[in-house]
Amino acid sequence: MSFLLKRLVHNEAMRTDPPEIYGWRVYALACSACFGGMLFGVETGIIGGVLTMDTFKAKYGLNELDDTARANLSANIVSTLQAGCFFGALAASWVADRYGRRLGLMVASFVAILGVIMQVAASGHLEAMYIGRLLCGIGVGFASMVNPLYVSENAPRAIRGGLTGLYQLFITMGIMLAFWINYGSLLHISGHAQYLVPLAMQGLPAILLLIGMLLCNESPRWLAKQDRWEEARATLSSIRNLPPNHPYVENEFQDIASQLEFERQLISGSSFVDLLKEMWTISGNRKRALISIFLMVCQQMTGTNAINYYAPQIFENLGITGSSNGLFATGVYGIVKVVGCACFLVFVADSLGRRRSLLWTSIAQGLCMLYIGLYVRIAPPKEGEPVIPAGYFALVCIFLFAAFFQFGWGPVCWIYVSEIPTTRLRSLNVSFAAATQWLFNFVVARAVPNMLATVGANGYGAYIIFACFCFSMFVFVWFFVPETKGLSLERMDELFGVSHVSTKLHPDDSPVEKEEVVNIEKTA
Repeated sequence: MSFLLKRLVHNEAMRTDPPEIYGWRVYALACSACFGGMLFGVETGIIGGVLTMDTFKAKYGLNELDDTARANLSANIVSTLQAGCFFGALAASWVADRYGRRLGLMVASFVAILGVIMQVAASGHLEAMYIGRLLCGIGVGFASMVNPLYVSENAPRAIRGGLTGLYQLFITMGIMLAFWINYGSLLHISGHAQYLVPLAMQGLPAILLLIGMLLCNESPRWLAKQDRWEEARATLSSIRNLPPNHPYVENEFQDIASQLEFERQLISGSSFVDLLKEMWTISGNRKRALISIFLMVCQQMTGTNAINYYAPQIFENLGITGSSNGLFATGVYGIVKVVGCACFLVFVADSLGRRRSLLWTSIAQGLCMLYIGLYVRIAPPKEGEPVIPAGYFALVCIFLFAAFFQFGWGPVCWIYVSEIPTTRLRSLNVSFAAATQWLFNFVVARAVPNMLATVGANGYGAYIIFACFCFSMFVFVWFFVPETKGLSLERMDELFGVSHVSTKLHPDDSPVEKEEVVNIEKTA
């Protein structure tokens, strides 16, 4: 395993770290936690196909509504999940800090299972469906915040990007499974079970997440933060597959201890208000929080979840007619996402780096969306007529967009926001980032049906709007996002200019520390 990684991952940390730390344990831990990402993917992927099933439409009265009312009701059902995710991500910070990352993921799985049960038992009652979607959202939001945090705190620095990025891979795997579950249900199941089976399958990742967390350890950095030093050392030794007195374990343990001591000198107290002051009054911490928030806004404004939620309708707009054909094309789209993300994690995540991955995919995604918008505007598909070659290329652009997203804005955002915060603020920073992601996910989920129906013929304006956002993201990354590839978590303070303490932050809002200015060279 270590020999293969040395061939694939090109950074200084990989060349100097002992090979024992890249054993199976850290991968098993990361994959167990990342079932939270699969929960995210299945929940978001299932609902789009279910909404197109005639049995679901009949049961929930969608056939009795006009186009506008049907679009609004569909958007409400989809976006209720995102509303729950927003509040779940915010609440998760407190739970993860007080009770631990591991317990936070267990809470997420339990709440999501309750939500799935509610959806399956709704039986045509929209109120019960909304409550079930909301509960699932709270569980997914919890997991979306805790999962990258937990994995990044356990991962060796040389492969932290790849392991944290597994979260995005499991999201795409969940979406792909959801698409094919919908397709199989449409072809082989009749009656109400046609949509009940996909809804019930949403609970599988939650069950796997719960089982995985029962078998995994707590984060050593959280244990150290609770002054449980012996447990922290033993856990770190177990994850790294090295004896507790090994120099590598000792050095990493001392880095963790030094970082915590630095942070405790930086601010007196550890209440929520104290942490907020530390985040927003110290410029290096404020910069990291703002970068995290804007990255998540950008991730959603690429338009990726517009396709995830409404792929069958979008393929229909591009000339793919019939429910089975639309769901099949959606299934292929899911496969492309999984393959693209897997290739990124194996070949690119810890070699090319975060910054370059975001830069080139911004342009590539924008070009794909721009072409689709121009095609729908200039030569839209006509009912009963075959799709022209330009239309087939538009379909290819959908698949290319999926691949490009997995080489940059999909996994990199989660990697970046979980690795740049200082230890005391990591859960709060990731919580704000995850909540922002879900807030704008909600905006996109709620707006896209109306955009496709109203912004130009066949919704061509929606694609052009997303293209403009993609191009603008290049500028944001170029000027504001430094590279973090190969750096330890404890080096992030130095990278973002928090490296010297002269005074503490007192409850009376007295001035914060005088910061040492660190020039950061940004390489494109």
